[in-house]
Amino acid sequence: MATANQPLSPAAPSIRRRPFGRWLLALAALLTGALVVLFGGDIRGKARAGAAFGARMGCSCHYLAGRPLGECRADFEPGMRLVLLSDDAESRTVTARVPFLARDSATFRPGEGCVLQPWTD
Repeated sequence: MATANQPLSPAAPSIRRRPFGRWLLALAALLTGALVVLFGGDIRGKARAGAAFGARMGCSCHYLAGRPLGECRADFEPGMRLVLLSDDAESRTVTARVPFLARDSATFRPGEGCVLQPWTD
């Protein structure tokens, strides 16, 4: 309440903010969805080919050349930074993964070398 010395001040006008953040988020989601629809098959195909190549190269490098699996990434082609390698020593299998997109494995077989496991689709 105002005292005799203080005049009553009008209430501050309410400022209506526009939800630019929501519009920006919606636009980003729409753009991402459009990119997935347009290029999703191409991206998945390249990821699958990269995983197959990585598995075969990793298996050959590790089991035929006898190098540590960590050094085998040096043999990858440019652009294969997302391909991750793991080893199952018991089955002599190297698995290559492109996170969330593709996975493939190659198994060392004496007399045959490193053989990719058959695709199921």
